[in-house]
Amino acid sequence: MSDAYKTRIVASTTQGYGFLTAATAGVATLVAVLGCVGIVRASPEGTLFAGAGSYDLFAALLAVVGVGLLVAGLGSATGRFETDPDEWTTAPVALCFGSIAGIAAALVASETLGFGSVVWVPVGLLAALGGIGAILFSREDLGTTVPPAALSLGVAAVVFADVIGPGWLWEPANLSGAFTPQVVVPALSIVCGLLGAWSAASAHGRFGTMGRQRGARMLVSLNAFAMIAVLVVLVLFIVQRGFAPATQGFQLWPFEWPFVTNNFSFRPERVTGIYPAIVGTAWVVVGAVFVGVPLAVGSAVFLTEYTDNRRLEQIVEVATNGLWSTPSVVFGLFGYAFLVPRFGNSTSILAGMLVLGFMLLPLALITSREAIKAVPDEYRDASAALGVSKWQTTKSVVVPAAAPGIVTGVILGVGRIAGETAPILLVMAGGLRDDAPNVLGSFEFTSAPPYVANDALLTSAPTLPYQLYASITAGVSGENAEAIGWATALVLLLVVLSFYAIGIGTRAYFRRRLHQ
Repeated sequence: MSDAYKTRIVASTTQGYGFLTAATAGVATLVAVLGCVGIVRASPEGTLFAGAGSYDLFAALLAVVGVGLLVAGLGSATGRFETDPDEWTTAPVALCFGSIAGIAAALVASETLGFGSVVWVPVGLLAALGGIGAILFSREDLGTTVPPAALSLGVAAVVFADVIGPGWLWEPANLSGAFTPQVVVPALSIVCGLLGAWSAASAHGRFGTMGRQRGARMLVSLNAFAMIAVLVVLVLFIVQRGFAPATQGFQLWPFEWPFVTNNFSFRPERVTGIYPAIVGTAWVVVGAVFVGVPLAVGSAVFLTEYTDNRRLEQIVEVATNGLWSTPSVVFGLFGYAFLVPRFGNSTSILAGMLVLGFMLLPLALITSREAIKAVPDEYRDASAALGVSKWQTTKSVVVPAAAPGIVTGVILGVGRIAGETAPILLVMAGGLRDDAPNVLGSFEFTSAPPYVANDALLTSAPTLPYQLYASITAGVSGENAEAIGWATALVLLLVVLSFYAIGIGTRAYFRRRLHQ
């Protein structure tokens, strides 16, 4: 055989192997995506995907993934495809698929064969240990492709045989819930799809170091896209449920949006509104920013630029991390026990501002410190070389350079506090039919301390999270409670996104000024 002929054969085989693994990875990704769609839709019996029954389609695609992985793995092991696998499979892969084998064996022993824990526990352990050992001491191409292929083909066979099909219901004895095929089949498809995509990507990289890198990249990419997809689905779901009730009576010219501009009302002939809740949310967030951000930025500047006390920095770091992870209801209880009694034993906007400001403080402090630390020392050295004082350098050089990072932390914090419900229920909740708080118009100057008074800050006010809670959980909106709740959720989402837009615009402004 001539060298030219051999070269053509190798090139053809290489192209075929690349196409096989890439196509398998694509089909596996499609299975994972359809599984997510199936869970969201909770597809009932008879719902079709691309002209085929949903369960049969999942099974067919999983069978394609399993066959593709088997061909790639066995072809590599027999020398049919030119690859570079390691001699042994990595321990994380063996542990993952060995555990899956143990779970499957335990479920078969307990649920299918009806054995008690005396039998299915050791059966599951033995299957897991055996699977881990078999995979760990096998070639990388076989250990990476055969287990996910067996899993995909096994799930496909179970679905094709209607072991898990229409009418199937699993009610574990020790759980109060029940599992239906509308959830189980898409969930299994997601797991098989992700593992199949990872395996196919590893095979596409011809195993070895390059294959592991491609497999990890595939998993990371799918996770990132899944996160984005979840966010998009959440937003679309809220828009779908809340758009109609939120836009009832809306007209562009002359502008009229009753749900946003009206006060809350129980009268059926009048479109109920959430204007007071919108104003209350805006005021409490603005107040929290004024309370938390100056303290956070000032503390970050002091800890980063001025103090050399390492012990103090460690104490502050532990405290801020602990406060950031503290449940919001604990902040609410603190406000209810400590702040409310000092403001006339009544809930108030001021108490809500302080509590949410305390919640914003930890994240703003953490991100501000990291942003200031990220400013290159060359900026400080250049300023000092010009004879500029420490304070002038910090004020005019360091803080402006760190402003984009500081603003990012504030944006993240505002996104959290704007939707908090538990603290508001305890320290700020007001009647749903109250007028919007007139904070700006309530300032009064007095000749006696405190010289400036504002009754609006010391009164209760509704907020969007509180109105959402009251509408859906407490049912205060009567028959339309659910619709009003979804509409309120939509407006709350728009308000939070507005805060994000303002923050992003501010960050872009500082970045543009910084690079001028």
